[in-house]
Formats: sequence, structure tokens, C-alpha cells
Amino acid sequence: MRYEITVIGLLIFCLVLLSCHKPTDELVEFDSKAESALIKNTINDETKAAFQREYELWKNYWVHKDYVTKTYINFGDSSMSENIGWNDIDAFIKEFFVLNPDPDSLPVVINDMDIRIFGNGAYVNFEQHDPERGLKRESRLMEKVDGKWKIAGMHTTIYGLKH
Repeated sequence: MRYEITVIGLLIFCLVLLSCHKPTDELVEFDSKAESALIKNTINDETKAAFQREYELWKNYWVHKDYVTKTYINFGDSSMSENIGWNDIDAFIKEFFVLNPDPDSLPVVINDMDIRIFGNGAYVNFEQHDPERGLKRESRLMEKVDGKWKIAGMHTTIYGLKH
């Protein structure tokens, strides 16, 4: 039930973001390849900082607002976590880093991402092969804040290692 509420909440959040755009006669032009590259860098750099337990660096890749979300569903060990709002996400990661201080093996840098940019927002989907957890399917809701792409929503489904 809680998972369904989160999914519905994330969808509503996305619709609100999209509906906030006021149509104008002016075309806003941007280099989608350059913006996509910046988004990929943010996602890959955030992953690297998290896996290396670099808290101060990691937190710079996130929007620090009450509406951000982070959800993990792990079929490999039947666990799930959900955090809503920056304070909850921040506290969860701080505790996770204390309980798991040793860095994880870094996954391969992800270049194959489906990126949809909507003004100052973007929706991103990709697969990641984590050497310690196996196949992951991930999505990110990105927001451009002060000229930098940051994570405003994260959903990760971990399918586990194949034996």
C-alpha cells in the first residue's frame, strides 16, 4: 500500500512540474546533447560519491527540499526503503554511511540513459550493473537549480545477482 502511494505521489509530482510551465511565444532553446551530458555526469558522479562514502560531495548532487524522494526496492534480499523529503533522505544516508563505512565496488559508468528534458526538469531511466548487488533499473527526476542538474527523485529496483 505504501509503495502504491509513493508511485502515485511521484506521478502527481511529475504532472505538477509539467503543468507549471506557462506557454509563451518565445522558444527556449538549449543544447539537448550538452544538457543530457550534464545530467549523465550528475548521475554518475552522485553514484560514485555514494559508493565511495563521500558524504559532503554526495549531498551536493541532490535538491534539498521537502518534495524530494528516494525509494529502493531490493528483490535480492527482499528489502525496501522509502525516504520523503531532504531531511529524511539526508538522515538515512548519514546512518547508512556510518553502518556501512567501507566503500562499495564502483559500477561501470552509465552512458546509455533515456533522458527526457522538460524545461528545468528531466526524467531519466537506465539500467546499472552493480558488482555487489546485480542488475538495477533506475529512474531519476532531475531539476536544474542555479544552472546545475540535481536529483529531485530517485527510484531503484534491484533484481540481484544471477547465480
